[in-house]
Amino acid sequence: MDLIYLEHRETLAALKPRFRRDFIDEIDWEEPLLFILGSRGVGKTTLILQYIKEKFGNSSEALYISMDDVALSKYTLLELAKKHAQSGGTHLFVDEIHKYQNWSQELKNIRDKIQELKVVATGSSILDIQKGNADLSRRSVVYTLYGLSFREYLNIELKLNLPVLPLKDIIDHHETIVPELIEQFKPLQHFSNYLKHGYFPFYLEGTKNYHHKLGNVLNVVLEQDMSLIERIDLTQMAKIRKLIYLLSTQVPYQPNITKLAAALETDRITLLNYLGSLEKASVLTLARLKGKFYTQLTKPDKIFLQNTNFLYLSKEPVNIGTLRETFFANQVGIKHDLTLAQKGDFIIDDKYTFEVGGANKTFQQIAGVDESYLALDEMPLGIKNKIPLWVFGFLY
Repeated sequence: MDLIYLEHRETLAALKPRFRRDFIDEIDWEEPLLFILGSRGVGKTTLILQYIKEKFGNSSEALYISMDDVALSKYTLLELAKKHAQSGGTHLFVDEIHKYQNWSQELKNIRDKIQELKVVATGSSILDIQKGNADLSRRSVVYTLYGLSFREYLNIELKLNLPVLPLKDIIDHHETIVPELIEQFKPLQHFSNYLKHGYFPFYLEGTKNYHHKLGNVLNVVLEQDMSLIERIDLTQMAKIRKLIYLLSTQVPYQPNITKLAAALETDRITLLNYLGSLEKASVLTLARLKGKFYTQLTKPDKIFLQNTNFLYLSKEPVNIGTLRETFFANQVGIKHDLTLAQKGDFIIDDKYTFEVGGANKTFQQIAGVDESYLALDEMPLGIKNKIPLWVFGFLY
């Protein structure tokens, strides 16, 4: 165990983050069993290490371990937890929990047998807490960490402290709020860079090789997370990569499942399962029309890549309409219920209808619709029901 504690301290000493996410303060770290889930690359490891450093410093009360560390292989998770608690430990931080085969049963055992020990576990966004060998849904609290919002990106780049804006404030008061914001920065100067490489914090390592690294992250999601958790055969990954490529080169995609399945040389049910798994993995957003009843095996009405950075992986020209709608769906859908509209593009929280477009977009497509708005690109300022698209990146 001495070597494990030493590695914990070396890991903390090597931590030199360039920013701190507000999400740290939203988490109730004193929950007995806490999960932080999220896509690869969004910064889960950095987040928990920052918290440990802030809260515990070099105290041996906290222990950080990663389940992909071969040095831990001679211990079970339960044994590690017992040894840590016997040494006076109060908090155990377990990274990459989904890589440990019996994670759910042993976490249940830790929760039941070592009640004085608080456990924080991180894992893939695919991880279903209810589907392990032991149902932990009643024993745990789950938080999801997402990629950087446009607001967070600006705060990092410009060393600002821009606030989160509630959706209702954006809708009702953007004519007052936005002029105050743009006294501090020029939004359109930074917006295109964010759309290309601002969603994942590792852009700070340099933007030249960002999309190469992003492609590597996507490969790990497919070959490790989806294979391990969703039990998808590795021999099928070439088809899934082709699927992602096809979706990335389309205008906001209204899927013909039969044709898409034929292009991938697979069947309809398998394709729908792939789409569901990719949504769990935070690779896709499957959008549905308001009011329809759907199951896992019902086709989505529109398919988006989960964030705009993925659109640049194909090295094909990015459709501007796809880019705008993907940004809106990503940033708004994280905190709000987002469905497709019969008239317009999106309905938010069953109340607000939005049409997304460029500065010359008119109200023609949403004429006569109550609580309808335009979210417009290429506009630093809005007027009345015309709201700048970029400001929807301030919702978290």
